[in-house]
Order: sequence, then structure tokens, then C-alpha cells
Amino acid sequence: MTESLNNMTDYMEFLLIGYPGGQVLQTLCVTLFFLIYVGTLMGNFLIIILTTIDQHLQTPMYFFLKNLSLIDICYISVTVPKSIMNSVTNTHSISFLGCVLQVFCVIFLAGTEFALLLVMSYDRYAAICFPLHYEAIMNRGACVQMVVAAWLSGCFYGSLHATGTFSVHFCGPNVVHQFFCDIPSLLRLACFRDQILEYVFIITSCCFAFICFTLMTISYVHIFTIILKIPSVQGRFKIFSTCVPHLTVVTLFLSSGFVAYLGSTTKSPSSLNLFMSVFYSLLPPSLNPVIYSLRNSDVKMALYKILGEKMTARP
Repeated sequence: MTESLNNMTDYMEFLLIGYPGGQVLQTLCVTLFFLIYVGTLMGNFLIIILTTIDQHLQTPMYFFLKNLSLIDICYISVTVPKSIMNSVTNTHSISFLGCVLQVFCVIFLAGTEFALLLVMSYDRYAAICFPLHYEAIMNRGACVQMVVAAWLSGCFYGSLHATGTFSVHFCGPNVVHQFFCDIPSLLRLACFRDQILEYVFIITSCCFAFICFTLMTISYVHIFTIILKIPSVQGRFKIFSTCVPHLTVVTLFLSSGFVAYLGSTTKSPSSLNLFMSVFYSLLPPSLNPVIYSLRNSDVKMALYKILGEKMTARP
């Protein structure tokens, strides 16, 4: 018992053992991470710029999309740059405070994104089911309040899990078999029975997330009911196409998180767990701008307009 307490007090830093294999494989992983990171920044910054300067993109849906892109930029920036820097400098350490901040920011941003996706489903519900009252329901003040509520709920969610994770006593080596500090990997280092508080928080959060998912599902049941009542096939397709990007992003976000934490239930670290953490930490923020730009004619039109103006401005 005394030895365990001594180990706990010596935890001034953690060692992140992220990339598997030899030097060549690690170099390939770092290069891939760097390319994905740069592509994610470019795609999400482009959406933020387009939804800010284009007058046709000043609607609630694009206001929420702008916030989603900002979340994705922050989300991927919390983990990937530190991981790349550790690999380039051949250091694997992260300070205790840095690890706490990583856990807080990852959960804070993931919680905010989920709350924002719920808000975006309500926006689609109001637009399709109550088109005549849409502007009154989704007025500027209401949109700002919903976004602020999403960010505050994510902050509360992050604080809750950071407190629950680091309230434990850590025993054994301070080696985290991930490329960032994630909760399942840290809980494996906790002393026996010390993880109970965080597990209570996780179960409570899952129940709340399930309620939000149920509300999201109910809204889309109403949406599909309205769509099926539209007489023309072209009209049904046009309305449904406005929901496809959101449905795709929600599916990607929830499935990646579910798969990652399903794999994290194993007791011993493995390359599969590392792959799953990459899946949920890199895939959603990198694919979200692609999904919304490829499936959205307004975004593509705004991009073509900017590119066209730059081409005509050339001598």
C-alpha cells in the first residue's frame, strides 16, 4: 500500500507510447498524421471563411456548421501536434498538468460537438416540419443561445471526467499506451477500485447521451414522415439531401466513438486499441468538411465564386 502511494506521488509526468513498430513505421505514421492534420485545418478553416464572408451562407444551419468546424480544429489540435512533436524530438513525456488538460479538452470538445449535432438536428426538424415558423423559431438570439449552451455543456462534461479520472491513485508504471492521454488508458494505471467514481460518471454520461440520441432519432422520424408526404420524387430528394450531411456526420461521430471505447474495454494495450483511438480522434474532424462541402451545393457555389473572383482578378 505504501509503495502504491509513493508511485502516485511520483507521477509528475506520463510517457506516451503511441506509434507502434520500428523507425520506418513511426516515420510513416508521423507523416500521415501531419498530412491529415494540415488537410483538416485547411478544410475546416475554408468552411469558416466561406460561412463568414458569403451572404448566402448566413443561415442558422451554416452558423452551426461554422461552430462545428471550429470545434474540429480545436479537437484535432489538442492531440496531434503534441504527438508529432514527441516523435520528431524522440521524447515521449507529457507533464501531469498537460495530461489533465488533454483529457479535459478532448472530452470538452467531444461533448460540445455532440451537443451541437443535437442542435443541428433540431434545426433540420424546425426547417422541414415547421417551414412557415422557421425564422421565428431559429432566430439569431435562439441560435446563439443554443450554441452557448452546447459549449457550456461540453465544458461541464469535460470538467466532470477530468475530475473523475485524476481523482484516482495511480499505481505501477506511468506509461500510457496511446499517442495522447485518453481516459481508458489512464484508468488502466489506476489502483484497484479507485476507478469507481469515473465509471459512475461514464455510465451517467452514456445515459444522458442515449437520451440525446433518442431525441435526435425522434426528430428524424418526424422529418422522414414529412418527406414521405411530399408528392414529387424531386421534392422528396431535395429535402432529404439537406439532411444527408448531418446524418452522415452523426453516424461517423457516434460509430467512431462507440468502436473506440468498445475496444478500450480490453485489459491489455494493443495495436488495435491504438488504431481505434486514431479512428475516433482523427476521422470525424478530417471528414466533416469533406462531407459538408461535397454534399452541399451552396458551399460549393460559394467556393466557386471565390475562386472565380480570384481568377478574373489576375492580369
